[in-house]
Amino acid sequence: MKQPVAAAPEHWRRDVGADSVAVLDVPGLLERSRVFEVDVTLVVDAPTALQGAWHELSLELDGRRQWCRRVDTRNPGQTDGLDYHQQVRLAPDQGLRIRAVAQVKGCRIRQLLVEAREER
Repeated sequence: MKQPVAAAPEHWRRDVGADSVAVLDVPGLLERSRVFEVDVTLVVDAPTALQGAWHELSLELDGRRQWCRRVDTRNPGQTDGLDYHQQVRLAPDQGLRIRAVAQVKGCRIRQLLVEAREER
Protein backbone atom coordinates (compact mmCIF):
# COMPACT_ATOMS: atom_id res chain seq x y z
CA MET A 1 0.00 0.00 0.00
CA LYS A 2 1.33 3.44 -0.93
CA GLN A 3 2.01 6.00 1.77
CA PRO A 4 0.31 9.37 1.17
CA VAL A 5 2.69 12.09 0.10
CA ALA A 6 2.91 14.79 2.76
CA ALA A 7 2.22 18.28 1.48
CA ALA A 8 4.77 20.99 2.14
CA PRO A 9 3.99 23.15 5.19
CA GLU A 10 1.78 26.09 4.31
CA HIS A 11 3.14 29.65 4.28
CA TRP A 12 0.73 32.54 3.83
CA ARG A 13 1.99 36.12 3.52
CA ARG A 14 0.46 39.55 3.00
CA ASP A 15 2.72 42.59 2.68
CA VAL A 16 0.75 45.81 2.18
CA GLY A 17 3.79 48.11 2.16
CA ALA A 18 2.89 51.55 3.52
CA ASP A 19 -0.86 50.84 3.83
CA SER A 20 -2.36 50.82 7.32
CA VAL A 21 -4.52 47.68 7.10
CA ALA A 22 -3.46 44.14 6.19
CA VAL A 23 -5.86 41.20 5.95
CA LEU A 24 -4.72 37.62 5.47
CA ASP A 25 -7.19 34.77 4.98
CA VAL A 26 -6.02 31.20 5.58
CA PRO A 27 -8.63 28.76 4.20
CA GLY A 28 -9.74 25.67 6.10
CA LEU A 29 -8.67 22.16 5.09
CA LEU A 30 -11.00 19.18 5.43
CA GLU A 31 -8.22 16.62 5.80
CA ARG A 32 -6.40 17.72 8.94
CA SER A 33 -5.90 20.12 11.79
CA ARG A 34 -3.00 22.58 11.59
CA VAL A 35 -0.85 24.79 13.81
CA PHE A 36 0.32 28.17 12.54
CA GLU A 37 2.92 30.60 13.82
CA VAL A 38 1.38 34.01 13.16
CA ASP A 39 3.72 37.01 12.90
CA VAL A 40 2.83 40.64 12.32
CA THR A 41 5.48 43.29 11.71
CA LEU A 42 5.05 47.06 11.56
CA VAL A 43 8.03 49.19 10.50
CA VAL A 44 7.83 52.99 10.60
CA ASP A 45 10.15 55.75 9.42
CA ALA A 46 10.98 57.93 12.41
CA PRO A 47 11.40 61.66 11.80
CA THR A 48 14.56 63.43 12.89
CA ALA A 49 12.55 65.50 15.36
CA LEU A 50 10.30 63.02 17.15
CA GLN A 51 8.15 65.59 19.04
CA GLY A 52 5.39 63.29 20.28
CA ALA A 53 5.54 60.76 17.44
CA TRP A 54 4.00 57.35 18.14
CA HIS A 55 2.97 54.20 16.32
CA GLU A 56 0.35 51.59 17.16
CA LEU A 57 -0.42 48.06 16.00
CA SER A 58 -3.58 46.10 16.71
CA LEU A 59 -4.40 42.55 15.70
CA GLU A 60 -7.68 40.70 15.22
CA LEU A 61 -8.12 36.96 14.69
CA ASP A 62 -11.49 36.05 13.17
CA GLY A 63 -12.90 39.46 14.10
CA ARG A 64 -11.81 39.40 17.76
CA ARG A 65 -9.14 41.75 19.01
CA GLN A 66 -6.18 39.79 20.35
CA TRP A 67 -3.64 42.51 20.99
CA CYS A 68 -3.01 46.24 20.71
CA ARG A 69 0.02 48.32 21.61
CA ARG A 70 0.95 51.97 21.14
CA VAL A 71 4.52 53.11 21.76
CA ASP A 72 6.48 56.32 21.40
CA THR A 73 8.53 56.32 18.22
CA ARG A 74 12.30 56.20 18.84
CA ASN A 75 15.45 56.20 16.68
CA PRO A 76 15.30 59.70 15.14
CA GLY A 77 15.97 59.64 11.40
CA GLN A 78 15.91 55.81 11.27
CA THR A 79 13.23 53.13 11.63
CA ASP A 80 11.26 51.80 14.57
CA GLY A 81 8.52 49.24 14.82
CA LEU A 82 6.37 46.70 16.60
CA ASP A 83 6.18 42.92 16.24
CA TYR A 84 3.57 40.42 17.33
CA HIS A 85 3.75 36.62 17.49
CA GLN A 86 1.15 34.01 18.38
CA GLN A 87 0.64 30.31 17.78
CA VAL A 88 -2.83 29.41 16.46
CA ARG A 89 -4.34 25.92 16.27
CA LEU A 90 -6.95 25.24 13.59
CA ALA A 91 -9.31 22.28 13.64
CA PRO A 92 -10.08 20.44 10.38
CA ASP A 93 -12.12 22.70 8.05
CA GLN A 94 -11.40 25.77 10.23
CA GLY A 95 -10.04 28.82 8.43
CA LEU A 96 -8.46 31.92 9.91
CA ARG A 97 -8.76 35.62 9.15
CA ILE A 98 -5.91 37.79 10.42
CA ARG A 99 -6.40 41.56 10.36
CA ALA A 100 -3.64 43.97 11.38
CA VAL A 101 -4.24 47.71 11.70
CA ALA A 102 -1.48 50.30 12.09
CA GLN A 103 -1.93 53.87 13.25
CA VAL A 104 0.74 56.55 13.44
CA LYS A 105 1.24 60.13 14.53
CA GLY A 106 4.31 62.11 13.51
CA CYS A 107 5.94 59.19 11.66
CA ARG A 108 5.28 57.24 8.46
CA ILE A 109 4.45 53.57 7.89
CA ARG A 110 7.16 51.86 5.86
CA GLN A 111 5.87 48.28 5.99
CA LEU A 112 2.99 46.28 7.42
CA LEU A 113 3.45 42.53 7.02
CA VAL A 114 1.35 39.55 8.17
CA GLU A 115 2.59 35.95 7.91
CA ALA A 116 1.22 32.56 8.93
CA ARG A 117 3.65 29.62 8.79
CA GLU A 118 2.44 26.10 9.39
CA GLU A 119 4.41 24.16 11.99
CA ARG A 120 4.72 20.40 11.73
